[in-house]
Amino acid sequence: MTDPGTRHHLEVRDGDETVAAADVTIPAESDGTAQASLRAAPGHVPPGRRASLVDAVMDLPEVQDSVRLEAALPLGDSETLGRLRQRSANATTRPAGSSALVDADIPTEAEGPPDEAGPGSGALIRRRRNDPASGEFCAV
Repeated sequence: MTDPGTRHHLEVRDGDETVAAADVTIPAESDGTAQASLRAAPGHVPPGRRASLVDAVMDLPEVQDSVRLEAALPLGDSETLGRLRQRSANATTRPAGSSALVDADIPTEAEGPPDEAGPGSGALIRRRRNDPASGEFCAV
């Protein structure tokens, strides 16, 4: 059986509601590319929550160890796209149906953190990591 790599599920919560979520995969044979799918709940999402989700994705150690990021997000989600561009380098974006696909380089630690912290720092972020033995997600 092939190694599926590492998977994370992240959620940004506002009270008891999940307002944004992401699934992140670092394939075992990824050549240094992390893959992420980001989405927000329908309806009003408090400003800054989508940016907090991007920060949580970009701050994952496995993403930091990667060279590139391939991300999918809803077309027109300017907060998520803007924060991805702030946290990455050489980002290119293209539409694909109702999604936007982003390909970007991940800055190294030597390049430092983004210039300004993202809004919505009060968001609760829940992360789950897969257990390769069972294939199930567990709370982290």
